[in-house]
Amino acid sequence: MSSGASKVEVLISEADLQARVKALGAEITRDHAGRSLVVIGVLKGCFIFLADLVRAIDLPISIDFIGISSYQGTRSTGVVQITSDLTRPIEGKDVLLVEDIVDTGLSMRYLLDNLATRRPASLQVCALLEKPSRAVVKVPIHYRGFEIGDEFVVGYGLDWDGKMRNLPFIGVPRS
Repeated sequence: MSSGASKVEVLISEADLQARVKALGAEITRDHAGRSLVVIGVLKGCFIFLADLVRAIDLPISIDFIGISSYQGTRSTGVVQITSDLTRPIEGKDVLLVEDIVDTGLSMRYLLDNLATRRPASLQVCALLEKPSRAVVKVPIHYRGFEIGDEFVVGYGLDWDGKMRNLPFIGVPRS
């Protein structure tokens, strides 16, 4: 591993990820039956989770992305910046915001406040991972994949300085 870790310890296996994503898709489908949904992925970390999740949702959906950054290396800076905005309006639409990980909650709070000003009919959050012990602000997570401890994780879209996103599992880099 060129990012300083000699190995990655598996925290959540590929099989466990796929089973949970399938269950989340079924839950979202059930909760939104008879409606269409705008699914917004938070780039870059969500892209693998989002691709698997939308295939598990049996509803008419449209997909958009919003890019933000609040990390430098392995630590959150606490300063959120939008790096890429939505391409379509969400006013009057049911919106599901899909995030890879909710850590301090600051990025998610910023996104929820920002998107609420665009007047969606509803706005819900689906997060693959949540670190409750790191929460600085509490944010509503309507659909949660897994709660994890306060460890830096990589894989399944999550990176370490742009690397290790392609691992098929969630893991903890070890020296």
